[in-house]
Amino acid sequence: MINQKAISAILVVSLGCAAVVLQGCVALAFGAGVGTAAYVTGQLEDYRPESLDDVHNATVQAMNDLEFSVTSTEKDALSSTVVARDARDRRIRVRLNRTEQDTTKITIRVGTFGDEEASRTIYRRIAENLQ
Repeated sequence: MINQKAISAILVVSLGCAAVVLQGCVALAFGAGVGTAAYVTGQLEDYRPESLDDVHNATVQAMNDLEFSVTSTEKDALSSTVVARDARDRRIRVRLNRTEQDTTKITIRVGTFGDEEASRTIYRRIAENLQ
């Protein structure tokens, strides 16, 4: 039989290992740093080392390049939202937030529950337009 102290020790070691492993997963999931696009809970998120204005213009151009129907754009000095529809009439929303002088957070959601492949296609086109 295993005594109570041994069970407690095993539990503490297991929880410690889990915490270390999960810490790395959380960093990956939330895009630790610029250029690490992460798909989490139905949306793609990344930080770009460009100004809000540049990323906004690249986003609008990407929507046109991909032949999406842009239904609205809103922009101020701190944020921007571009909403479009694809051929399947799914709503595409790209939110941009200025985080620093020349760093912009991008959040892309396609449809109600998200579509990773479509989100990554949009993201790649935005990135191409920033080059």
